[in-house]
Amino acid sequence: MPTLPPADAAASDERAADGQGAGRDGGRGERLRTEFGFELPRGYVDESGTVHRAGVMRLATARDELVPLRDDRVRESRAYLSVVLISRVLVKLGTIEDVHTGIVEDLFASDLAFLQDFYRRINSEGHTRASVTCPSCRDTFAVDVAGGGRLGES
Repeated sequence: MPTLPPADAAASDERAADGQGAGRDGGRGERLRTEFGFELPRGYVDESGTVHRAGVMRLATARDELVPLRDDRVRESRAYLSVVLISRVLVKLGTIEDVHTGIVEDLFASDLAFLQDFYRRINSEGHTRASVTCPSCRDTFAVDVAGGGRLGES
């Protein structure tokens, strides 16, 4: 299960994910976090029966979002857009390092939905940390929603 980094590291991760201190940062020494680990709810089952659940997704580029629009499969069915897009940004899935559309097509629907949501969170919102409040004790703390854990797990 993912563990939360110390508070100062979390703040640094948030600044990096927001683009602060990224790349040519004037010597601040911070880097933009571009890859995020996850764990699929069910997992991809390859032809030998091996289940691949852990993976890595990278931030999307403008090219990643534009190239699929020229794909004939996407032109025929807009629903295929997410398959092409997700296959472009998945760096690794289990031991598979060449993730292509055929693999994404064979994912369980719940895993594809998970990856679509994960893509949206890391690319649209700019960070993967969220502030939450415990319903019992009302204590407020930060969680890493891109850490790969499932709801209710810490």
